[in-house]
Amino acid sequence: MLGILCMVGSIGALAAMQMFVKLTGPEYSPFQAVFFRNSVAAVMIVPFMLWANGLSSLHTKRPFGHFLRSLSGVLGNASFYYAYMSIPLSDGMTISMAMPIFATILAIPLLGEKVGMRRWIAILIGFGGVVVALDPAGDFQMGSLFALIGTVLWAISLILIKKLAQTETPSLIVFYYMITGFLVSVVILPFVWITPTQEHLIFYIAAGVVGGIGQLLMTYAMKFAPAAVVTPFEYTAICWAVLFDLLIWNVLPDLMTTIGAGIVIATGLYIWHRETKIHRTK
Repeated sequence: MLGILCMVGSIGALAAMQMFVKLTGPEYSPFQAVFFRNSVAAVMIVPFMLWANGLSSLHTKRPFGHFLRSLSGVLGNASFYYAYMSIPLSDGMTISMAMPIFATILAIPLLGEKVGMRRWIAILIGFGGVVVALDPAGDFQMGSLFALIGTVLWAISLILIKKLAQTETPSLIVFYYMITGFLVSVVILPFVWITPTQEHLIFYIAAGVVGGIGQLLMTYAMKFAPAAVVTPFEYTAICWAVLFDLLIWNVLPDLMTTIGAGIVIATGLYIWHRETKIHRTK
């Protein structure tokens, strides 16, 4: 039960992070959000990591693997930060729920996994759900396209995490993600920096704080319960997004987004069920 509560709290904190970034407004580069998110989270998490595991725990023999995983994750986050400036949180979260679908496809060439007919059918249905949520025949927003790009990048990052996890600890993967995000944003910021107002600076810092809390809670969720138990609760992100949209922007998801979300969540849960069943039989 504690693991499930940590996962739900983690997803809520990460949804709140997106909310605070959205509150800063579209005039800022998404890489400013990347900078504050990773800088503040690093201040929170790195001392905890050093206290728990010591300096030697930061050593890795796979720096290039960490770089690729971190870069895909950072660019994925930047894509979503940009997307949320023009679309509701619930729309972006719905599209992001397709990540397991993309990850399943990418696992074929990158991990050598085999996908059976049932999962292929689920993948095709899931893509149909994404198309419904995007509503290309309606008022299509560029933010939806960037959310889709971000989802693909997150899926790549997830596959690379699976490869790294064979030899690297979760805390080490998180550490190099924060460092890479900080360095990438520092290189880009001189060209795009806009000094935030006091209010927006508070939002940026809050995004970093809740983002760091979200990462810590997810680590504990995986510690207190098996991944197969807590993973389905990642879909509570939709609930958090709808709640924030309603409370802050007085917006509810439209019919197409709701239908698309239902299809994507159902297929994602089925893919998770099949993968769990396959791994148990091995």
